[in-house]
Amino acid sequence: MSSAAEDTRPLCTFVTGNAKKLEEVRAILNANGDQFPFSIVSKGLDLPELQGEPEYVAAEKCKLARKEVSGLVLVEDTSLCFNALNGLPGVYIKWFLSKLGHGGLNKLLDPYEDKTGYAQCIFALSYDPNEEPVTFVGQTPGKIVPAKGPTDFGWDPVFQPDGFEETYAEMDKSVKNTISHRGRALALAQQYMVKNVAMLKKFL
Repeated sequence: MSSAAEDTRPLCTFVTGNAKKLEEVRAILNANGDQFPFSIVSKGLDLPELQGEPEYVAAEKCKLARKEVSGLVLVEDTSLCFNALNGLPGVYIKWFLSKLGHGGLNKLLDPYEDKTGYAQCIFALSYDPNEEPVTFVGQTPGKIVPAKGPTDFGWDPVFQPDGFEETYAEMDKSVKNTISHRGRALALAQQYMVKNVAMLKKFL
């Protein structure tokens, strides 16, 4: 990968104020060297927390961000869905975690035998303010477990993906990025952006 000083790729703005999320997105997109045709920069915006189905929320947030950021705009909306609760907390996981903590998320499932769920990430890409954002959905199935590992990155300590004995928080980042909901959604976004790079550059 080119160093920051040498990176001459056109910019794509990822709307986030979360440094760890930005680091993870860059690591995923740059895993194949310079094959990703854009350089990811971040911008923190105070976007409203919308209600609705996940793809709608991601697309609407992207439209709002597009009014404040020019060029290519990438917005993410993440959900943690409990099967026993028919998909809740879903897009509201940020607020559930803030109010209840990791232990509280587990207590929500105390009355149920089913501890399974899935992590979902939806990226919305806007390149033309006159067009609807394009959305990319990634999901990783797993189960909700008592918190294990570092607690400095959201709900990672309580989500254990299927096929692993470690939570997201315990996993090596390079392994997590290959199977995570964010990694899967970004893989779809990357395929689209690589395939349509000539068209996208017209809007920069």
